[in-house]
Amino acid sequence: MAAYGRPTLRDLFDESPTPHIAHPPRSHHRDFYIATDGSFRPHSGGAVGDDGSPMEEGGLGVVVETFDGERVVRLSVPDSSPDNNVAEYRALHLGLDVLAARAPTNARIGLLIDHDQLAENVNAEVLATHGSAYDPPHGVSVPPSTGLHWRGIQARINGFGEIRAARISSDRNPAHPLANAPDQYAHVNGEPDRCVVPQTTTSTDERVPPPSRSNRGGASD
Repeated sequence: MAAYGRPTLRDLFDESPTPHIAHPPRSHHRDFYIATDGSFRPHSGGAVGDDGSPMEEGGLGVVVETFDGERVVRLSVPDSSPDNNVAEYRALHLGLDVLAARAPTNARIGLLIDHDQLAENVNAEVLATHGSAYDPPHGVSVPPSTGLHWRGIQARINGFGEIRAARISSDRNPAHPLANAPDQYAHVNGEPDRCVVPQTTTSTDERVPPPSRSNRGGASD
């Protein structure tokens, strides 16, 4: 069951657009799905950084499930980011790192992201680096303040068999409450780790006839 009674990540992914990449039903099933979100807000204690500007505090939320809806991990961790854009990149980097430690390198990954530019950048990177016959519709544009997080995301994108990002709204993102209230959801970080390999194949092509047809013998007198 998905977190907070919401649909499984697979259902959310199936219902959501994937910027720049066609979304045919027979090919969009993934082995693992990751929902991520990042948040920031002014530091409640009035702390300031080295440059005298107000420090921000927020959180990173991650939810990972398998194709068949089995939860792999949830994370809700505090984080300080200079703005919401950077928080979103940090959250995705964290989610991909977490899954990379639990999934085979040939896994097919579906990402659920409630940040338009980040979802577009991920899919543009996929088109540019995964041998697609199509050129990405635009170049990747990353906020400079993300630092090395985009490079880490790029490495993870190229480290999996297939990856695709879907754009969802924040009110449907199961990682959203985890990112926005890490003080309330810290208990999810203590849930048992699961290294789950999905039991359901991701291929929907019928390559072999079902037993009712393939096991039929020839007619006999």
